Amino acid sequence: MALNLGVHVYEKATAVSTPVLADVGIPFVVGAAPAHAAADPAKANVPVLATSWDEAVEQLGFSYDWKKYPLCEFMYSHFQLYGCQPVVFCNVLDSGRTSMRDSAAGNGQEAVPVTDHQASIPFDAIASTIQVSADADFGTVLELDMDYSILYDEDTDTCVVELLDAGEHYDEAQLYIKYAAIKPDAVAKADIVEGLSVIDACMSAVGLIPDLICAPGWSHDSVVAAVMATKAEGINGLFRAKALIDADSGENGVRKYSELLPWKNKNNIVDDDQILCWPMVKLGDYQFHMSTQLAGLMAKVDTDNGGVPYESPSNKNFKMDGCCLEDGTEVNLTFEQSNIVAGYGIVTALNFMSMGWTARNNYTACYPGNTDVKDQFIPVTRMFDFVANTLIRTFWSKLDKPMNLRLLDNIQDTCNIWLNGLVSQEYLLGARVELKAAENPVTSLLAGIISFHIYMTPPVPAQEIHFTLEFDVDYLTSALNLAA
Repeated sequence: MALNLGVHVYEKATAVSTPVLADVGIPFVVGAAPAHAAADPAKANVPVLATSWDEAVEQLGFSYDWKKYPLCEFMYSHFQLYGCQPVVFCNVLDSGRTSMRDSAAGNGQEAVPVTDHQASIPFDAIASTIQVSADADFGTVLELDMDYSILYDEDTDTCVVELLDAGEHYDEAQLYIKYAAIKPDAVAKADIVEGLSVIDACMSAVGLIPDLICAPGWSHDSVVAAVMATKAEGINGLFRAKALIDADSGENGVRKYSELLPWKNKNNIVDDDQILCWPMVKLGDYQFHMSTQLAGLMAKVDTDNGGVPYESPSNKNFKMDGCCLEDGTEVNLTFEQSNIVAGYGIVTALNFMSMGWTARNNYTACYPGNTDVKDQFIPVTRMFDFVANTLIRTFWSKLDKPMNLRLLDNIQDTCNIWLNGLVSQEYLLGARVELKAAENPVTSLLAGIISFHIYMTPPVPAQEIHFTLEFDVDYLTSALNLAA
């Protein structure tokens, strides 16, 4: 046997693990984007991570026609208005699918006039399909990046073919252009539902697990809303999120606040993982689904609180100057009417005195049918989600370790230390973890199942503050020197 002389140092694993905090305020947004106009277009039906406006536009393109391209609405609101990031997008508009493109949109038979060396064609033209010629029979085909370049102008909603001065056709007065065009109106409910399933790929594809699910322009559909709630209940079958839903404010939807409760019940928007909004909001000439701005507001409030979702977005400012229906009809709710809407478990907006326009309502869509405190209040249920998601991420590495006292102590001590930190910062009013014998029968232990019980109390939102005024006669007699 060889000698092992000398001084030796060994390391032992730390008895307490470092918590892996769950991601909060990260939206997963499904819809159509003009990726055909992007500089570096992302594939359709895959998670696309964007941490800035420029990154989003580069991968997804941009247009101000938000009815065609609702992902652009979300992009503008989240990055430009709220300054929040990141966002995970899923563009379901696939220019490679035959059903989503019109191959004969531009047949090249009519001359396109050239002004200042530029010819304009519809914004929906797909760059990769554009062919340019100086003659009608396409005997002379111009070369991309040699004779011309292509750019998309979102301000004029056009695709611009610009002649280059280095080419031989710089002074052409007209051009003949062939192209296929994207068909945003080909996006159907089934495509949105398929896009929602992509959220399960986020963990491996972009390394993030979103906790807000949005589908602006589609979430009012009862099928889409139901799928959103199902995904929110268990991303990858594990992680929890919240689905931000809009009540329909279109021609056949909710036109006045008194129609909200029947619409909500009819469409079964009553899940504690759903947050329902009405109506739309506007800022200048722009209209937004309220769920879009609520996602930005929630992300901002979470960020201001160190990434802990313990505070409600209610009574915080939206970026808006009015409420409206889908057709632009103005909506003005009184204070009493906004209280009624909030009582339906629906988020709305209120312009109250010098506060400006703020979100109004602390309840998830399960209220008033479900009044369990952990389900009904937005910040409380999000704190339960946050703790649950953090526990999964933190202790996943402990799976399949030997079930011994060291493992149990590590889990319990790690939980208590982290929870005590949340209590000291007043994110929780109190919390503890216990290992109860009654919840761990021998049959479960023999099957390799161990159960911990966590008690926690997030602060509930202070919805009402009461003051009692009373006339005190003693002050009167004292002031008049009439005290006995």
